[in-house]
Amino acid sequence: MHSQFSPHRADRVDLPGRHGPVAALRAPAAGRDLGATALLLPGYTGSKEDFAPLVDPISDAGIEVVAIDLPGQYESVGPVAEAEYRPAALGAALADLVAKLAAEGRRVLLLGHSYGGLVARGAVLAGAPVSGLTLLASGPSELPPGARRTALDYGEVVLREQGLEASQQVNEARQAMNPRWRSMSRELKDFYRERFVRSSPAALLGMGEALRSEPDLVAKLARALRSSGVPCLVVCGDQDDAWSAASQRDMAERLDADFAVLSGVMHSPNTEAPDALLATLLPTWRSWLS
Repeated sequence: MHSQFSPHRADRVDLPGRHGPVAALRAPAAGRDLGATALLLPGYTGSKEDFAPLVDPISDAGIEVVAIDLPGQYESVGPVAEAEYRPAALGAALADLVAKLAAEGRRVLLLGHSYGGLVARGAVLAGAPVSGLTLLASGPSELPPGARRTALDYGEVVLREQGLEASQQVNEARQAMNPRWRSMSRELKDFYRERFVRSSPAALLGMGEALRSEPDLVAKLARALRSSGVPCLVVCGDQDDAWSAASQRDMAERLDADFAVLSGVMHSPNTEAPDALLATLLPTWRSWLS
């Protein structure tokens, strides 16, 4: 079973960031180096560990891997103001990191999962010098009505009034009836708890608000990609319960991007079905680099 504890060869490193050190897992290209770096951005309440199952296969394909905690997440330092966690602001900060990697002579393949996809879009709109953009289980705008959005509404009230520990207790109570949660190892549950309570409250609140207010910027992104000649790929599971597969297919069409839907997969292909995800990512990325 794949999880955030999948074994990998990456080193835990800190990278220079606009707001302070950015925590990362970094693995060099193994074998023939294609001169590219896959920069992987996690979603809301996520972390670099969400990409553990992808690290070694991407490295083995000749592409360096840099998976990060977004500023304010888990082990990364972040700004104080909630507004600095909106996709445009985080995207501008991440554009700095992309530029540093590009200055090392790397072609940067930027991938954002869920909220990280909105941040990746923000980075491209801020002028990040990427050689390819992958939006993974991410949408064109704010979260549509549904269980995830309702949880954000309630979670904001608890977090503001009672703090991180109380908010985490609510998260765990909500998950208690989920069969996948009940079958999860204690080690993994403890990890989810630790990274949540170690994240910045301002980050959780700022990202949570953005998930309920982000405008549709697909047309603007399409123009930016077209003018820079940057290719794009949209990937999702057919059972995604955040943004529907249909909405992501529509986004891909508007972006003139490649689109892939993974059968039987929900919102986290990177941990739910990494092999199927890699079967889409690696051939696409190789075509971009050739």
